[in-house]
Amino acid sequence: MKRKEITTEETLGELLEKRAKEFPDVDAVVYVDRDYRMTWKQFNESVDVIAKGLMALGVKKGEKLAIWATNVPHWTSVQFATAKIGAILLTINTNYKSSEIDYILRQSETEHLMLIDGYRDTDYVGTIYELIPELKAQPREKFHSEKYPNLKNVIFLGPQKHRGMYSITEIMSLSCQTSDEEYGKRKKSINCHEVVNMQYTSGTTGFPKGVMLTHYNIANDGFWIGENMNYSEKDRICLPVPLFHCFGCVLGVMASVNHGSTMVILEQYDPVVAMTAIEEERCTSVYGVPTMFIAMLDHKLFSKFDFSSLRTGIMAGSPCPIKTMNDVVEKMNAKELTIVYGLTESSPGMTQTRYDEPSLERKCSTVGSALQGVEVEIIDPETGKICLPGVPGEFCCRGYNVMKGYYNMPEETAEAIDKNGWLHSGDIGVKDQDGYFSVTGRIKDMIIRGGENIYPKEVEDFLYNMPGIRDVQVVGVPSKKYGEQPAAFIIPKENVSIMPEDVQDFCRGKIAWYKTPKYVAILKEFPLTASGKIMKYKLREMSAEMWPDA
Repeated sequence: MKRKEITTEETLGELLEKRAKEFPDVDAVVYVDRDYRMTWKQFNESVDVIAKGLMALGVKKGEKLAIWATNVPHWTSVQFATAKIGAILLTINTNYKSSEIDYILRQSETEHLMLIDGYRDTDYVGTIYELIPELKAQPREKFHSEKYPNLKNVIFLGPQKHRGMYSITEIMSLSCQTSDEEYGKRKKSINCHEVVNMQYTSGTTGFPKGVMLTHYNIANDGFWIGENMNYSEKDRICLPVPLFHCFGCVLGVMASVNHGSTMVILEQYDPVVAMTAIEEERCTSVYGVPTMFIAMLDHKLFSKFDFSSLRTGIMAGSPCPIKTMNDVVEKMNAKELTIVYGLTESSPGMTQTRYDEPSLERKCSTVGSALQGVEVEIIDPETGKICLPGVPGEFCCRGYNVMKGYYNMPEETAEAIDKNGWLHSGDIGVKDQDGYFSVTGRIKDMIIRGGENIYPKEVEDFLYNMPGIRDVQVVGVPSKKYGEQPAAFIIPKENVSIMPEDVQDFCRGKIAWYKTPKYVAILKEFPLTASGKIMKYKLREMSAEMWPDA
């Protein structure tokens, strides 16, 4: 599978069809908690049935199909079915509520919506009926919504029937109405530089923006991500991360499809199910944000599971604590574990450590070097000049991985991608003499105390070494005297009691006095996005309320 050329111009559909021919009998998709297993040949066939059904329903090239669902079995089939017919899969955060769905449907001008029954405390079907009462009153063939004039169809991603909605079973049965000739013609009309995927940024600041990604963006990003883990058809990837996020549908699915590796998918994250999947399916790779790995490592049943098959995987999504990385390498046998850095707008990989890194220190303390074929630089946000090694600045990249733009947001697009083609991440980092990058924080996360710059990640990595600390986040508290003061939010390990003064005593004499958290709060959990990212802005809001006189 080694590829000498830097980029491919194959569409997602062409990539899948290649794998189905190369590895027809190799498992493509497996769910360990149910009787669901498809080979690459079977998976491709299921994609064709759904694709033809969607064409028969009237899904046109360039139209958007929004999917609001956890990692249910048909999710990946829909991902490639929309790709094969030139439609755009718009992935919706599973934690969104009514007002956020309303915003997405309006802003994206979605033509087709696909959903499951619900997730956690949100009734998806009930939410849609509240937003679109016409669904219950109008015939499906003549459906029209005044509020969402672009919306044509609502599809339930399951066999059950709901008023006004098509079921996925009905969509599949409609496939016979689309001829092979029509289907082939549609597939041939697709260009790799057309948008295939839209993902709304998690909205930790401001309104979510619809990131437009092309076949070219995610096919190439996925290839090199898998290449840097030495993937082949012999690998089996445990995917407990949400598919609506780039971590799942690109770093996971696209790396797999590029190399014929098996996807062992979890409908939603559970540490015991994840560990069971690794053991029973002999997974060689596992993905997760740091909190997912911590949940497995700290679980009382951890020692009961066999991790001997593991060798690699990805820890990403938020800064990776060095101690957690070391524990995964040593206790879970993932000695070739990699870290990927990037953002949705960069498809998402920008840098990655390689499976064969000679230095464990580099593997644990950096986010690797630039992906093949991508330019990555640290740029001074004030002058726009490239920083010298060791000098902090903003992470920027340009290349095949840079998004097409934000949907219907030209000003925001121009702000993110400058006139020279550099995508600005908003993250602060440094590059060393050997081309390895380290993330030191976000531009907005950097704490400036009386003129001294404090990078939260540096303090967090230090505090992870304190006995009894399970997880930690450091933010700035507004201060009248100093501008900002550092505050640490701590999650202790089970049955461990930590006092604020214990944290300050641990820091004293070991890190610069101004970096020592002035304030400490003990929490049971951090506020998280659905993809497992810690919402630091919420911690900043909490800190301003907890210590108003800082």
